[in-house]
Parts: sequence; structure tokens; C-alpha cells
Amino acid sequence: MEEKELQNLLKNRVYQHLRPLFQSYNRDFSDLDSILKWKPMVLLIGNYSSGKSTLVNELAGVDIQRTGQAPTDDAFTIITSDAENGQGQEIPGSTLVNDETLPFAQLKEHGEQFISHFRMKKVVAPELQDMAIIDSPGMLDSVTEKDRGYDYMAVISQLAKLADLVVLMFDPLKAGTIKETYTAIRDTLPESTGEDRIVFVMSRIDECDSLTDLVRSYGSLCWNLSQMTGRKDIPHVHLTYAPESNKSSMDLGPWAGERDELKAKILNAPKFRVYHILQSIDRQVNELDLISEAMESFNKLARTAGFTIFKFGAIAAVLAFFFTGLLTKLLWSVPEQSFMEALLAGEVTTGQLPFPIAGVTITIIVSWLWLSKISFPRLLKEYRHDPEKLVRLRNQYKRNLWDKVAPHVGHLLSQSHITTIFSYHGRNRQKIRKFLDQDLKEFYDKIR
Repeated sequence: MEEKELQNLLKNRVYQHLRPLFQSYNRDFSDLDSILKWKPMVLLIGNYSSGKSTLVNELAGVDIQRTGQAPTDDAFTIITSDAENGQGQEIPGSTLVNDETLPFAQLKEHGEQFISHFRMKKVVAPELQDMAIIDSPGMLDSVTEKDRGYDYMAVISQLAKLADLVVLMFDPLKAGTIKETYTAIRDTLPESTGEDRIVFVMSRIDECDSLTDLVRSYGSLCWNLSQMTGRKDIPHVHLTYAPESNKSSMDLGPWAGERDELKAKILNAPKFRVYHILQSIDRQVNELDLISEAMESFNKLARTAGFTIFKFGAIAAVLAFFFTGLLTKLLWSVPEQSFMEALLAGEVTTGQLPFPIAGVTITIIVSWLWLSKISFPRLLKEYRHDPEKLVRLRNQYKRNLWDKVAPHVGHLLSQSHITTIFSYHGRNRQKIRKFLDQDLKEFYDKIR
């Protein structure tokens, strides 16, 4: 089955089975909805002289992006080929964020300043017919450069969630020293995408004066990466240059194939699309499973408390039915003959029933008030502040997911009231588990 056909099948299954469950728990469905739309994407990020635009032009086979040592483009530009809707077309950001068939609606929240720096360019490029490349403004050292007028890192974060591959590019002269690069690697990308979807590139190596300079730049980049990631094991870094602009006197033969390997990896991004979608669904549905588990556990505790109160209330109601009239007669000399006395004398009439019925009614009201005003709020307060007691975190993966959803569970509990104990969280959880154990496994088997 082709990737596009599999993606459509997966989209229909998710909309049918999962969207109602997300709505049941007030869970944002927009992230999942976005990655199910449109075509595979590759996000290029890096400082302004790292060769992003040059690489885009190579991949598209046409000089669509301006290149140079200084900043030449301050827009997020989506480059793709679309035979159905014409070529050579440029679509402004205002259209992109309002098109429901595209996955960019969430970017509208970044305001007009961002939207004016967001666009799509369509080119005649068969390689980009089934994918898109996002060229981004060069990263800056925010200590010295002016603010862009929108939250650049937040935009990078959202685009990285959508992208099937993130290519992070450096140049030899600024090997990981830009502050925004540090922020992206240290904070933004780990929260937005998996390590397996990030490719590190040091381009323009032909601009090094000697092999010594190249080794020094590469070593500096590796050291900076270790500081940013906090890890000693450094990921593979592609060392590349644009062959047509090579002016180096060095022998770059050992790295001649790196450029083709990088471009092949980018152009193969569509093959990772369904796997990327499955990863996102897997994570978000497991988060939903933890939420439903917590709410189901709380409801069981609340129902147990309710049942206990109901049990003692039922006993009290039976006693009230038989002895209320006798008690009121002893205290206030009414009625003349209590229900219990009439029962023993075999002279029960409807005249003795109002006091037993009143006693039962008062007992029911007191039991309900005890449950709704004392027992349930006490239970709610306990678990709202410590919802982790409601779930079983069997491994580190579950614990990581729980750290993300715990505030949401606390919010759901804060909005709970006594009638929510009758919600069907157990049934919802069965549907979630069925999707994880059957539907998701089915799709993973299809891509193997």
C-alpha cells in the first residue's frame, strides 16, 4: 500500500474513533489534525550563512531562493510543486493560515507580523511533487540583533512538530555559537520532535582555508553540540559543500558524496511520513489513555464513597421509617399513635405514614448532602493536588507522558462535580485500548 493511500486510511480511522474521545476529555485535537493533513515536509533551520537557500535551490532544481553571506530572506518559505494548482505561484501567509486543507491554522496565533513573513512558493520540480521544503529565516544572536516582532522559537517548535525531517545547518565560521541555535537544540527541538528526525549539517566546508581549519571548525561544532545536548555521544554531522560553487584548494574528495547523501535523505522524507504520523498518534493516544485511567480511577473512588454512604443511608432510612413517629411522639407528643405502635397493634392506617415518609426523606437528603458537600469535595481536593495517585506509571515512558498530562488531569478534576461519577470513563478507556492494541498495531504492520 502506498504512503499516501495509507495516510488517508489512517486519517479516516483517527477521525472516526479518536476525535470524539479527544473532545470528551477537552484534549486539543489540532496537533493530531495538522499532521494528518497535506504532504510530507522537511524543515531547514540554521544561521543566515549556513547554506539553507543554496540547498533549497539544488533540491528544487531552480534558483527560487536568494543566497549570500549576509541575511537575504527573513520569511518562512514553503517550497513545493503542485501540478493541479499551477506553477510559479506565490501564496501569502494570510491565505495559508486560513486554508482548512493545509496544516498551518495554528500558526495564526503568532499574529500579523509573522503572517506577513510566511508564504508558499510553487515551482516546477518533480522531486517536490509529493513533498514540501520549509526554508526558515536565519537564526540570530538575540543579544545583539533586533527582535523579529513574533516568537521565532514558538514558530520553529510548531513547524518541527509538522515536519517529517528537521535539517539543522551550520557554517564553519559560526559552528553552533548563535544563541538561537543553542535554544533550538537545547529546548525547542527536544519538545517538538524526535532525535531520529533531526539531521545535523556543517555546510560550506569549501570555505575553510585548509584542512586544519576544517578540523578545527568540526571539533568546535562537536564541542558545542555536546554542551547543547548535554550528551557525550555526538550525532552524525554531514560535512557538505555546493559542488558548483567549490572554490577550495583543498582535496574535498572524502566528502564529495556527503551532499548527495544529504539530498537523498531529504527527498526520502515522504517514506517516513506515515511512521511520523503513527509516532505522534501513539504518543497522544497513550497520553489520552493516562487521562482516562486517572478519571476512571477517581470515579471508582467517588462511587465507592457514594456506595458506602448509600449503604449506611439505606440502613438509616429503614430505621427512620419505623421509628421517626415514635421519636417525635416522645419529644413533641405527636402523632397520637406512631407507625411502630400501630404496626405492633395491627392497626396501621395511612394517617401514620407521613412521619415515616418524612423520616426517610430527611435521611436521603442528609446522605446526599454528606456525599456532595463533604465526602466528594474532600476526595476531590485530595486527588486534584496529587493526581499521580490515580494512575500506575509502569515505566519511564509512562512517567514522561504523565508529566505532560498531569496538569490537564488536575484541571479536569477541578471542573468535576458529583454527577460526573456516573461518566463512562471505563467504556472510553476500552475504546482507547482497542485503538492502541488493534488499530495502531495494524498500521505499524503495514509499514514494516
